[in-house]
Amino acid sequence: MLEKLFELRERGTSVKIEIIAGITTFLSMAYIIFVNPEILSNAGMPKSALVIVTCLATALATIMTGLIAKTPIAMAPGMGLNAFFAYSLVIGKKVNWETALGIVFISGLVFFILSIIGARDKIVKSIPSVIVDATSVGIGLFIAFIGFQNMALVVDHQATLLCLGKLTTTVLIGLAGLLLIVFLEIKKIKGSILIGIFFSTVLAIILKQVPMPEKMINLNLEIAQVFLKLDILSALKWSFAGVIFTLMFIDMFDSIGTIMACLKEAGLTDEEGNFKKLRIMLVLDAIATMGGALLGTSTTTSYIESATGIEEGGRTGLSAIVTGILFLVSMPFFPIIAVVPNYATAPALIVVGLFMIRRVKDVDFSDLESGFPAFLTIMLMPLTYSISIGMSFGFISYTFIKLLRGKLNEISPILWTITGLAILSLIL
Repeated sequence: MLEKLFELRERGTSVKIEIIAGITTFLSMAYIIFVNPEILSNAGMPKSALVIVTCLATALATIMTGLIAKTPIAMAPGMGLNAFFAYSLVIGKKVNWETALGIVFISGLVFFILSIIGARDKIVKSIPSVIVDATSVGIGLFIAFIGFQNMALVVDHQATLLCLGKLTTTVLIGLAGLLLIVFLEIKKIKGSILIGIFFSTVLAIILKQVPMPEKMINLNLEIAQVFLKLDILSALKWSFAGVIFTLMFIDMFDSIGTIMACLKEAGLTDEEGNFKKLRIMLVLDAIATMGGALLGTSTTTSYIESATGIEEGGRTGLSAIVTGILFLVSMPFFPIIAVVPNYATAPALIVVGLFMIRRVKDVDFSDLESGFPAFLTIMLMPLTYSISIGMSFGFISYTFIKLLRGKLNEISPILWTITGLAILSLIL
Protein backbone atom coordinates (compact mmCIF):
# COMPACT_ATOMS: atom_id res chain seq x y z
CA MET A 1 0.00 0.00 0.00
CA LEU A 2 2.73 2.48 1.00
CA GLU A 3 4.76 1.45 -2.05
CA LYS A 4 1.88 2.32 -4.37
CA LEU A 5 0.81 5.50 -2.54
CA PHE A 6 4.28 7.07 -2.39
CA GLU A 7 5.93 5.41 -5.42
CA LEU A 8 8.82 4.33 -3.22
CA ARG A 9 10.54 2.03 -5.72
CA GLU A 10 10.21 4.55 -8.53
CA ARG A 11 11.97 7.18 -6.40
CA GLY A 12 14.70 4.80 -5.31
CA THR A 13 13.75 4.51 -1.66
CA SER A 14 12.05 2.17 0.83
CA VAL A 15 9.86 2.30 3.94
CA LYS A 16 12.91 1.85 6.19
CA ILE A 17 14.83 4.66 4.50
CA GLU A 18 11.83 7.00 4.68
CA ILE A 19 11.33 6.30 8.41
CA ILE A 20 15.00 7.00 9.13
CA ALA A 21 14.81 10.18 7.05
CA GLY A 22 11.69 11.31 8.91
CA ILE A 23 13.33 10.75 12.30
CA THR A 24 16.42 12.65 11.14
CA THR A 25 14.35 15.65 10.03
CA PHE A 26 12.50 15.60 13.37
CA LEU A 27 15.74 15.61 15.37
CA SER A 28 17.10 18.45 13.24
CA MET A 29 14.12 20.74 13.78
CA ALA A 30 12.69 19.64 17.15
CA TYR A 31 14.34 22.68 18.73
CA ILE A 32 11.36 24.67 17.42
CA ILE A 33 9.26 23.05 20.20
CA PHE A 34 11.38 24.98 22.71
CA VAL A 35 12.31 28.11 20.77
CA ASN A 36 9.00 29.13 19.20
CA PRO A 37 7.08 29.28 22.52
CA GLU A 38 10.00 31.15 24.09
CA ILE A 39 9.90 33.85 21.40
CA LEU A 40 6.11 34.16 21.19
CA SER A 41 5.70 34.24 24.97
CA ASN A 42 7.53 37.59 24.82
CA ALA A 43 4.44 38.85 23.00
CA GLY A 44 2.34 38.01 26.07
CA MET A 45 1.07 34.65 24.81
CA PRO A 46 0.79 31.71 27.28
CA LYS A 47 3.87 29.52 26.93
CA SER A 48 2.29 26.20 27.92
CA ALA A 49 -0.39 26.49 25.24
CA LEU A 50 2.24 27.57 22.69
CA VAL A 51 4.22 24.38 23.23
CA ILE A 52 1.16 22.30 22.26
CA VAL A 53 0.21 24.58 19.38
CA THR A 54 3.78 24.54 18.00
CA CYS A 55 3.75 20.72 17.94
CA LEU A 56 0.23 20.57 16.53
CA ALA A 57 0.75 23.19 13.79
CA THR A 58 4.02 21.55 12.76
CA ALA A 59 2.53 18.05 12.76
CA LEU A 60 -0.61 18.94 10.76
CA ALA A 61 1.25 21.05 8.19
CA THR A 62 4.00 18.46 7.71
CA ILE A 63 1.60 15.51 7.43
CA MET A 64 -0.42 17.59 4.93
CA THR A 65 2.62 18.07 2.67
CA GLY A 66 3.40 14.38 2.93
CA LEU A 67 -0.09 13.25 1.97
CA ILE A 68 -0.98 15.88 -0.65
CA ALA A 69 2.32 16.97 -2.23
CA LYS A 70 4.08 13.68 -1.38
CA THR A 71 7.34 15.52 -0.76
CA PRO A 72 9.86 15.01 2.09
CA ILE A 73 9.52 18.62 3.29
CA ALA A 74 8.47 19.56 6.81
CA MET A 75 6.73 22.77 7.86
CA ALA A 76 6.74 24.61 11.20
CA PRO A 77 6.44 28.14 12.64
CA GLY A 78 9.29 29.98 10.92
CA MET A 79 12.32 31.32 12.70
CA GLY A 80 12.60 35.02 11.87
CA LEU A 81 8.89 35.13 11.18
CA ASN A 82 8.16 34.43 14.84
CA ALA A 83 10.70 37.11 15.79
CA PHE A 84 8.94 39.54 13.46
CA PHE A 85 5.62 38.65 15.10
CA ALA A 86 6.82 39.12 18.69
CA TYR A 87 9.38 41.92 18.46
CA SER A 88 8.37 44.00 15.44
CA LEU A 89 4.59 43.64 15.54
CA VAL A 90 3.57 43.15 19.15
CA ILE A 91 6.41 44.82 21.05
CA GLY A 92 7.59 47.29 18.40
CA LYS A 93 4.26 48.45 16.96
CA LYS A 94 2.33 47.73 20.18
CA VAL A 95 -0.20 45.53 18.36
CA ASN A 96 -1.94 43.02 20.65
CA TRP A 97 -1.13 39.40 19.81
CA GLU A 98 -4.72 38.60 18.80
CA THR A 99 -4.57 41.27 16.07
CA ALA A 100 -1.07 40.09 15.12
CA LEU A 101 -2.49 36.59 14.56
CA GLY A 102 -5.14 38.19 12.34
CA ILE A 103 -2.37 39.87 10.33
CA VAL A 104 -0.63 36.49 9.95
CA PHE A 105 -3.87 34.93 8.68
CA ILE A 106 -4.42 37.71 6.12
CA SER A 107 -0.82 37.48 4.89
CA GLY A 108 -1.34 33.74 4.42
CA LEU A 109 -4.57 34.36 2.54
CA VAL A 110 -2.86 36.86 0.20
CA PHE A 111 -0.01 34.38 -0.33
CA PHE A 112 -2.59 31.66 -1.09
CA ILE A 113 -4.38 33.79 -3.70
CA LEU A 114 -1.11 34.80 -5.35
CA SER A 115 0.01 31.16 -5.46
CA ILE A 116 -3.29 29.99 -6.97
CA ILE A 117 -3.33 32.60 -9.75
CA GLY A 118 0.40 32.36 -10.42
CA ALA A 119 1.08 36.04 -9.63
CA ARG A 120 3.84 35.05 -7.22
CA ASP A 121 6.15 34.39 -10.20
CA LYS A 122 5.92 38.05 -11.25
CA ILE A 123 6.54 39.27 -7.71
CA VAL A 124 9.56 36.97 -7.35
CA LYS A 125 11.09 38.35 -10.54
CA SER A 126 10.45 41.96 -9.43
CA ILE A 127 12.26 41.74 -6.10
CA PRO A 128 16.01 42.46 -6.42
CA SER A 129 17.99 39.36 -5.47
CA VAL A 130 20.29 41.48 -3.34
CA ILE A 131 17.35 42.47 -1.10
CA VAL A 132 16.35 38.80 -0.79
CA ASP A 133 19.88 37.85 0.31
CA ALA A 134 20.20 40.88 2.61
CA THR A 135 16.86 40.08 4.27
CA SER A 136 18.06 36.61 5.21
CA VAL A 137 21.33 38.01 6.59
CA GLY A 138 19.55 40.79 8.51
CA ILE A 139 17.07 38.38 10.10
CA GLY A 140 20.00 36.14 11.01
CA LEU A 141 21.75 39.02 12.80
CA PHE A 142 18.50 39.98 14.50
CA ILE A 143 17.81 36.45 15.75
CA ALA A 144 21.40 36.03 16.96
CA PHE A 145 21.16 39.39 18.77
CA ILE A 146 17.99 38.23 20.53
CA GLY A 147 19.81 35.03 21.49
CA PHE A 148 22.69 36.96 23.07
CA GLN A 149 20.15 39.06 24.97
CA ASN A 150 18.20 36.00 26.18
CA MET A 151 21.46 34.50 27.40
CA ALA A 152 22.24 37.85 29.14
CA LEU A 153 25.66 37.88 27.49
CA VAL A 154 24.63 41.25 26.02
CA VAL A 155 22.73 43.64 28.32
CA ASP A 156 21.47 47.23 28.39
CA HIS A 157 23.82 50.08 29.24
CA GLN A 158 22.84 53.71 29.85
CA ALA A 159 25.84 55.27 28.12
CA THR A 160 26.64 52.83 25.30
CA LEU A 161 23.15 51.26 24.94
CA LEU A 162 24.70 47.77 25.07
CA CYS A 163 27.55 46.09 26.91
CA LEU A 164 28.86 42.70 27.99
CA GLY A 165 26.82 41.14 30.79
CA LYS A 166 28.25 39.55 33.91
CA LEU A 167 29.48 35.99 33.53
CA THR A 168 26.92 34.49 35.88
CA THR A 169 26.19 30.78 36.26
CA THR A 170 23.29 30.96 33.81
CA VAL A 171 25.38 32.81 31.21
CA LEU A 172 28.11 30.18 31.49
CA ILE A 173 25.47 27.43 31.09
CA GLY A 174 24.25 29.13 27.91
CA LEU A 175 27.80 29.48 26.56
CA ALA A 176 28.49 25.81 27.30
CA GLY A 177 25.38 24.86 25.32
CA LEU A 178 26.45 27.10 22.46
CA LEU A 179 29.94 25.57 22.29
CA LEU A 180 28.45 22.08 22.34
CA ILE A 181 26.09 22.86 19.44
CA VAL A 182 28.93 24.35 17.38
CA PHE A 183 31.15 21.32 18.10
CA LEU A 184 28.38 18.90 17.11
CA GLU A 185 27.70 20.89 13.94
CA ILE A 186 31.39 20.72 13.04
CA LYS A 187 31.23 16.94 13.54
CA LYS A 188 27.99 16.91 11.44
CA ILE A 189 26.02 15.13 14.17
CA LYS A 190 22.26 15.15 13.63
CA GLY A 191 20.05 16.98 16.12
CA SER A 192 22.90 19.17 17.39
CA ILE A 193 20.65 22.09 18.37
CA LEU A 194 18.24 19.82 20.25
CA ILE A 195 21.13 18.10 22.05
CA GLY A 196 22.54 21.51 23.03
CA ILE A 197 19.20 22.62 24.50
CA PHE A 198 18.86 19.40 26.50
CA PHE A 199 22.47 19.66 27.72
CA SER A 200 22.02 23.24 28.95
CA THR A 201 18.73 22.39 30.66
CA VAL A 202 20.15 19.33 32.44
CA LEU A 203 23.18 21.39 33.51
CA ALA A 204 20.84 24.08 34.87
CA ILE A 205 18.89 21.44 36.84
CA ILE A 206 22.09 19.91 38.26
CA LEU A 207 23.32 23.37 39.32
CA LYS A 208 19.87 24.08 40.79
CA GLN A 209 19.17 27.03 38.49
CA VAL A 210 15.78 25.64 37.44
CA PRO A 211 13.40 23.27 39.29
CA MET A 212 12.61 19.74 38.16
CA PRO A 213 9.17 19.41 36.57
CA GLU A 214 6.47 18.14 38.93
CA LYS A 215 5.44 15.55 36.34
CA MET A 216 6.93 14.29 33.10
CA ILE A 217 3.73 13.75 31.11
CA ASN A 218 0.47 15.68 30.98
CA LEU A 219 -2.37 14.46 28.79
CA ASN A 220 -4.40 17.63 29.37
CA LEU A 221 -3.38 19.25 26.09
CA GLU A 222 -5.04 22.64 26.57
CA ILE A 223 -4.81 25.22 23.75
CA ALA A 224 -8.02 27.20 24.41
CA GLN A 225 -6.01 30.26 25.50
CA VAL A 226 -4.77 30.81 21.93
CA PHE A 227 -6.98 28.67 19.68
CA LEU A 228 -9.20 30.82 17.40
CA LYS A 229 -8.19 33.95 19.34
CA LEU A 230 -7.05 35.76 16.20
CA ASP A 231 -8.71 39.12 15.49
CA ILE A 232 -9.04 39.43 11.72
CA LEU A 233 -11.31 42.50 11.76
CA SER A 234 -8.79 44.57 13.76
CA ALA A 235 -6.09 43.48 11.29
CA LEU A 236 -8.07 44.86 8.33
CA LYS A 237 -6.58 48.35 8.50
CA TRP A 238 -4.71 50.21 5.79
CA SER A 239 -1.92 50.95 8.28
CA PHE A 240 -1.17 47.20 8.41
CA ALA A 241 -0.81 46.87 4.61
CA GLY A 242 2.97 47.20 4.73
CA VAL A 243 3.23 44.74 7.61
CA ILE A 244 1.03 42.19 5.84
CA PHE A 245 3.15 42.49 2.70
CA THR A 246 6.36 42.15 4.72
CA LEU A 247 5.14 38.94 6.37
CA MET A 248 4.02 37.56 3.02
CA PHE A 249 7.30 38.59 1.38
CA ILE A 250 9.49 36.91 4.01
CA ASP A 251 7.35 33.77 3.97
CA MET A 252 7.24 33.61 0.19
CA PHE A 253 10.98 33.95 -0.34
CA ASP A 254 11.83 31.70 2.58
CA SER A 255 9.47 29.11 1.17
CA ILE A 256 10.59 29.38 -2.45
CA GLY A 257 14.27 29.14 -1.52
CA THR A 258 13.74 26.24 0.88
CA ILE A 259 11.36 24.28 -1.35
CA MET A 260 13.51 24.67 -4.47
CA ALA A 261 16.66 23.61 -2.61
CA CYS A 262 14.95 20.57 -1.07
CA LEU A 263 13.14 19.48 -4.24
CA LYS A 264 16.38 19.68 -6.20
CA GLU A 265 18.21 17.63 -3.57
CA ALA A 266 15.39 15.07 -3.58
CA GLY A 267 15.55 14.78 -7.37
CA LEU A 268 12.05 16.18 -7.86
CA THR A 269 12.83 18.15 -11.00
CA ASP A 270 12.04 17.38 -14.62
CA GLU A 271 14.51 17.09 -17.51
CA GLU A 272 14.49 20.88 -18.03
CA GLY A 273 15.24 21.57 -14.37
CA ASN A 274 11.72 22.74 -13.52
CA PHE A 275 10.42 21.95 -10.04
CA LYS A 276 7.53 19.51 -10.26
CA LYS A 277 5.95 20.26 -6.89
CA LEU A 278 6.74 23.97 -6.43
CA ARG A 279 3.25 25.38 -7.01
CA ILE A 280 1.40 22.87 -4.83
CA MET A 281 4.02 23.27 -2.08
CA LEU A 282 3.57 27.05 -2.09
CA VAL A 283 -0.21 26.65 -1.91
CA LEU A 284 0.18 24.27 1.03
CA ASP A 285 2.64 26.67 2.67
CA ALA A 286 0.00 29.41 2.52
CA ILE A 287 -2.68 27.06 3.90
CA ALA A 288 -0.31 26.11 6.73
CA THR A 289 0.15 29.79 7.61
CA MET A 290 -3.61 30.35 7.79
CA GLY A 291 -4.08 27.15 9.79
CA GLY A 292 -1.28 28.08 12.17
CA ALA A 293 -2.86 31.49 12.80
CA LEU A 294 -6.18 29.79 13.61
CA LEU A 295 -4.41 27.46 16.05
CA GLY A 296 -2.55 30.38 17.62
CA THR A 297 1.00 30.64 16.27
CA SER A 298 3.01 32.85 13.94
CA THR A 299 3.64 32.17 10.24
CA THR A 300 4.18 28.49 9.40
CA THR A 301 6.62 27.84 6.58
CA SER A 302 8.79 25.18 4.90
CA TYR A 303 11.88 24.20 6.89
CA ILE A 304 15.37 23.94 5.41
CA GLU A 305 16.12 21.30 8.08
CA SER A 306 14.14 18.98 5.80
CA ALA A 307 17.39 18.72 3.83
CA THR A 308 18.87 16.59 6.64
CA GLY A 309 16.23 13.94 6.08
CA ILE A 310 16.71 14.16 2.33
CA GLU A 311 20.43 13.57 2.86
CA GLU A 312 19.47 10.36 4.69
CA GLY A 313 17.59 9.21 1.58
CA GLY A 314 14.11 10.67 2.11
CA ARG A 315 12.45 11.10 -1.27
CA THR A 316 8.70 10.93 -0.63
CA GLY A 317 5.96 12.24 1.57
CA LEU A 318 6.27 9.21 3.82
CA SER A 319 9.29 10.74 5.57
CA ALA A 320 7.32 13.98 6.13
CA ILE A 321 4.46 11.98 7.67
CA VAL A 322 6.90 10.25 10.04
CA THR A 323 8.25 13.67 11.08
CA GLY A 324 4.73 14.97 11.67
CA ILE A 325 3.75 11.96 13.77
CA LEU A 326 6.82 12.45 15.99
CA PHE A 327 5.74 16.04 16.67
CA LEU A 328 2.29 14.74 17.68
CA VAL A 329 3.90 12.22 20.02
CA SER A 330 5.93 15.04 21.61
CA MET A 331 2.87 16.96 22.81
CA PRO A 332 2.21 15.15 26.14
CA PHE A 333 5.76 15.93 27.26
CA PHE A 334 5.19 19.68 27.50
CA PRO A 335 5.77 19.76 31.33
CA ILE A 336 9.40 18.88 30.64
CA ILE A 337 9.61 21.45 27.85
CA ALA A 338 8.08 24.13 30.07
CA VAL A 339 11.03 24.09 32.49
CA VAL A 340 13.58 24.80 29.74
CA PRO A 341 15.00 28.28 30.57
CA ASN A 342 15.48 30.97 27.94
CA TYR A 343 19.27 30.89 28.35
CA ALA A 344 19.13 27.22 27.28
CA THR A 345 17.25 28.05 24.07
CA ALA A 346 19.37 31.17 23.42
CA PRO A 347 22.21 29.13 21.81
CA ALA A 348 19.68 27.75 19.31
CA LEU A 349 18.77 31.29 18.26
CA ILE A 350 22.42 32.23 17.89
CA VAL A 351 23.24 29.17 15.77
CA VAL A 352 20.15 29.58 13.57
CA GLY A 353 21.18 33.23 13.14
CA LEU A 354 24.64 32.05 12.10
CA PHE A 355 23.16 29.74 9.48
CA MET A 356 21.11 32.61 8.02
CA ILE A 357 24.04 35.06 8.03
CA ARG A 358 26.02 32.77 5.72
CA ARG A 359 24.16 34.22 2.72
CA VAL A 360 26.17 37.44 3.16
CA LYS A 361 28.67 35.93 0.74
CA ASP A 362 26.09 36.44 -2.02
CA VAL A 363 26.02 40.23 -1.50
CA ASP A 364 28.52 42.30 -3.51
CA PHE A 365 29.29 45.25 -1.23
CA SER A 366 31.89 46.60 -3.67
CA ASP A 367 29.01 47.71 -5.91
CA LEU A 368 27.33 50.40 -3.80
CA GLU A 369 24.35 50.55 -6.15
CA SER A 370 23.21 47.24 -4.70
CA GLY A 371 25.56 47.02 -1.72
CA PHE A 372 24.22 50.11 0.05
CA PRO A 373 20.54 48.97 0.08
CA ALA A 374 21.73 45.57 1.27
CA PHE A 375 23.80 47.23 4.01
CA LEU A 376 20.81 49.25 5.26
CA THR A 377 18.57 46.17 5.19
CA ILE A 378 21.05 44.10 7.19
CA MET A 379 22.10 46.70 9.75
CA LEU A 380 18.76 48.30 10.54
CA MET A 381 17.00 45.07 11.42
CA PRO A 382 18.93 44.42 14.66
CA LEU A 383 19.62 48.11 15.37
CA THR A 384 15.95 49.15 15.19
CA TYR A 385 14.68 45.82 16.54
CA SER A 386 12.47 45.62 13.48
CA ILE A 387 12.63 43.37 10.41
CA SER A 388 10.10 45.52 8.53
CA ILE A 389 12.07 48.75 9.04
CA GLY A 390 15.23 47.13 7.66
CA MET A 391 13.37 45.84 4.62
CA SER A 392 11.61 49.17 4.09
CA PHE A 393 14.87 51.10 3.98
CA GLY A 394 16.33 48.46 1.66
CA PHE A 395 13.52 48.77 -0.87
CA ILE A 396 13.37 52.58 -0.68
CA SER A 397 17.13 53.08 -1.07
CA TYR A 398 17.34 50.57 -3.92
CA THR A 399 14.53 52.22 -5.85
CA PHE A 400 15.78 55.77 -5.35
CA ILE A 401 19.37 54.92 -6.29
CA LYS A 402 18.08 53.42 -9.54
CA LEU A 403 15.93 56.53 -10.05
CA LEU A 404 18.87 58.91 -9.49
CA ARG A 405 21.00 56.90 -11.90
CA GLY A 406 18.31 57.08 -14.55
CA LYS A 407 17.72 53.35 -14.62
CA LEU A 408 13.93 53.53 -14.62
CA ASN A 409 13.73 50.44 -16.82
CA GLU A 410 15.09 48.42 -13.89
CA ILE A 411 12.20 49.44 -11.63
CA SER A 412 9.10 47.39 -12.33
CA PRO A 413 5.58 48.56 -11.45
CA ILE A 414 5.52 45.93 -8.70
CA LEU A 415 8.75 47.29 -7.21
CA TRP A 416 7.30 50.83 -7.30
CA THR A 417 4.27 49.48 -5.42
CA ILE A 418 6.46 47.75 -2.83
CA THR A 419 8.49 50.92 -2.34
CA GLY A 420 5.32 52.95 -1.92
CA LEU A 421 4.05 50.52 0.71
CA ALA A 422 7.43 50.70 2.49
CA ILE A 423 7.28 54.52 2.62
CA LEU A 424 3.69 54.39 3.82
CA SER A 425 4.64 51.86 6.50
CA LEU A 426 7.41 54.13 7.83
CA ILE A 427 5.13 57.18 7.85
CA LEU A 428 2.29 55.39 9.61
